[in-house]
Amino acid sequence: MHLFYTPLLTDTTVVLPEEESKHAIKVLRLTKGDFVSLVDGKGGFYKAVIEQDNPKKCSLRLVEAQKAFNYRPFNIHIAVTPTKNIDRIEWFLEKATEIGVNQISFLLCERSERKQVNLERLEKVVVSAMKQSVKAYKPAVNDIIPFKDFIRTVQPDQTYIAHLEAHERTSLHQLNLHDSACVLIGPEGDFTPGEIELAYEKGIKPVTLGQSRLRTETAALVACHTLNLLYEMKIA
Repeated sequence: MHLFYTPLLTDTTVVLPEEESKHAIKVLRLTKGDFVSLVDGKGGFYKAVIEQDNPKKCSLRLVEAQKAFNYRPFNIHIAVTPTKNIDRIEWFLEKATEIGVNQISFLLCERSERKQVNLERLEKVVVSAMKQSVKAYKPAVNDIIPFKDFIRTVQPDQTYIAHLEAHERTSLHQLNLHDSACVLIGPEGDFTPGEIELAYEKGIKPVTLGQSRLRTETAALVACHTLNLLYEMKIA
């Protein structure tokens, strides 16, 4: 199955973006009359037929539409501090998209080793993973934001901070979740005591991801996977 991402679907005739058009015609060698599948990143899954096999503006006609494809009645948000080696964060984005995540935010913390991210590049990683795993919803990827500013934007009773300090913490897999959950993952050196206290003051609860000391991107993926399992058991 050839699957393409087309975020601007407003009619029964669709023109693929130039990059997708080139891939369809030049790489996959699709031609007029061939059938393909489309996703819009908002839950729409479509079947279409190629009408003009132009490698810059491949035109298609929709023949079948399915809304809310594989809709999930819960929301998973992972807020993670980007690592110095951006490849590790790209790996996390790819795998989290495959597993299932609604939103990914990047935190600027006191011990951060990376202070900016290339959103355009990270969006491409997410889109590729979305297509590979046949998902119709594209996770939102948010630009980096200072930790103290980010925690002002969340619902405290739905937000959890995973840290390594010797505080009383609840295992993530033991939580009784709402229909939305956000987990904060710190940098390689962990959140500072001041950041942890600031989170507590906002009503954010501490959690542990297990006994192992995990890399930042591994911790973020474990949190994503654990939340998915909890929600799937809840709605089963």
